[in-house]
Amino acid sequence: MVLLSQAPTPSARWSAPDGAWTEPDLHLFPQDGHRYEIVDGCLHVTPPAPRWHGVLVQAVVTTLRAAAPPGWWVCDRLGIETEGSNLVPDVTVLRPRSSGASWSDPADVALVVEVETGATRRYDRMLKPVVYADAGIRDFWRVERTTRTMALRVYELDDGGYRLRHSSEGGEPIRLAAPFAVQISPTAWG
Repeated sequence: MVLLSQAPTPSARWSAPDGAWTEPDLHLFPQDGHRYEIVDGCLHVTPPAPRWHGVLVQAVVTTLRAAAPPGWWVCDRLGIETEGSNLVPDVTVLRPRSSGASWSDPADVALVVEVETGATRRYDRMLKPVVYADAGIRDFWRVERTTRTMALRVYELDDGGYRLRHSSEGGEPIRLAAPFAVQISPTAWG
């Protein structure tokens, strides 16, 4: 259990729990733009994302919502709870008849999307995909923004890990069938 020594202020300090971090501990942190997540009982904190990140996340959400069949949910910053981990993807697509809970069951999740920033690149490429794959989430997308172009990397669960199925850079449109039919041009997002 994390304890606040006083009301949250810039100088407030939290103490770590005696054991592993758990989902209730996340509720004690301020809504300050940082992303607080737990991986295998360890706290991971990401600094506030740059403004362009939020704009790009909303563009991905808009694209997916426009293509989603009735009953599908497309959400930004919706948590996923797995055994010992609580992750918050940039975009989550839930299957019809999902519970809609704040912390979704991986069985309800059809797709997770991570939009990389300089501070999240390694986390989005190495650690989060492993947790998502272990949870059995079939589809994972990673959006990369560079000074020259936009890229979409589309991965599908294959034999316990993700395999790159499609890659699109710049204005090259890509047609995807999963989690539902959608056509995407990454430059339209940026």
